[in-house]
Amino acid sequence: MGYRCIQCGFPIKTLYLQYSPGNIRLMKCENCKAVADEYIECEITIIIIDLILHKPKAYRHLLYNVINQETLKFQGLLWKLAAIFLLFDAYRYLILESSKSKSSSSMSYSSLVSMCCKMMMDVFFGNFIFLLTFFFMVKIFLHISLSVSRCNGILLGLLISCYFKIFLIAMMVWEFPSSVMFIIELFCLSSNAVALKVMTESSMSQCVWTCFSAYAIKFVFIQAHELMLLWKFMQAGSLFNVYDVYAASMRML
Repeated sequence: MGYRCIQCGFPIKTLYLQYSPGNIRLMKCENCKAVADEYIECEITIIIIDLILHKPKAYRHLLYNVINQETLKFQGLLWKLAAIFLLFDAYRYLILESSKSKSSSSMSYSSLVSMCCKMMMDVFFGNFIFLLTFFFMVKIFLHISLSVSRCNGILLGLLISCYFKIFLIAMMVWEFPSSVMFIIELFCLSSNAVALKVMTESSMSQCVWTCFSAYAIKFVFIQAHELMLLWKFMQAGSLFNVYDVYAASMRML
């Protein structure tokens, strides 16, 4: 990914010319004749506000002109962001489970094992299904040819655009209703759609449907697996009950 004009997305060679330390001249885009990247001279607060407002030019600045495969250790950054994403997802699951089990003061061994299994399924397999669906929709629905470098670039944009998950940290300090999780996921979905639009130059409606399909398939997969786990634990519990009755009857004999 080379540098891009944040206004029209046209590739450019350089963003500015530096004459001396602190003395630079911003380059103009050859396509739209506007300043290629005005965010270079802006404070980071303005960039964060524009990212929250879902302005495509802010996403182009971040994904193309700040995070560049040619100037950064791309693979290391990708692995770090993936680890942070999975940690936030695991913390989100633990918050949801703790809100469900507030009434019970103690947790049995079987419920603890069940929660760990469901968390692993939610965090790892759920996100695996999400990525499979996402890239399948990108290839089929958006008609984008996917190479290894292109997949890495889109995956990096997807992880970065989930920055709304950082608001989960606030739930360590303040108590929020579980509906806040839905709001955070909704913001992540919309942010993913903007990042996908910027990186593929597709229409916004197509990108929204692509991201929504991936989120929906992940949700259905997790719910189906939780029902299967619940059914297995109920079967195991009924078997233990049968064994207890049999043992009691044998003791009476």
